[in-house]
Amino acid sequence: MNFLALSIIFVIGISILPQVQAESTVSIIMEKTTYTYCEKLFYTIAVSEVTGEPAIIHISDETGKGSSAIPISITELENPIPSLIPFEAEIFPIGKYFIDVQYSGASTNAEFELIESDSICIPELIKPIMANWLSGNISDGFFLDAIQKYVDIKLINVPFEINEENVYDVKIPEWVKNIGYWWLENAISDNEFSNAMNNLLERDIIGLDIKMENEI
Repeated sequence: MNFLALSIIFVIGISILPQVQAESTVSIIMEKTTYTYCEKLFYTIAVSEVTGEPAIIHISDETGKGSSAIPISITELENPIPSLIPFEAEIFPIGKYFIDVQYSGASTNAEFELIESDSICIPELIKPIMANWLSGNISDGFFLDAIQKYVDIKLINVPFEINEENVYDVKIPEWVKNIGYWWLENAISDNEFSNAMNNLLERDIIGLDIKMENEI
């Protein structure tokens, strides 16, 4: 058999070999691995190809307690995953956390640690309450009552107790809602919003509007 025949056989042999496709890969790129309260988790899911399948994420703590499966659309080779909710002391205990990602038959994991800090933030549950107050669905008193109940006194100190008898006597000028809009739209920080509220409370611009009856 001459060289030409061997070459033809070699080329034909290659053409009939089964095609081997590279498996998809996935990795997690952490913005950082140490967080404190009031910060938001941020990481990126990097993939070798976009297959049209979602990535499935689980986040768990050291005890094994974790989230349910979180599907994330993968549309790019690198997909930023910003958390919408900051770490709050009432929800997230100090310690290590683990991120597990499965994508198109591949899997990977990463970890980060939540450490002790003096940071205090306004709980996320205040946002829907704020939105209802801004739209007029709840009164000034019920809004300030929620602030007093759920926001740490180190952030906002309401200098009087709100109860069933005076909840409708709370007065907040209409223009103060602008500050609420700014905070809700992340135009100002928790600390800036808190400082503004404390200033208004200390100056009695926000306070009780109790009408005293004339003594007979």
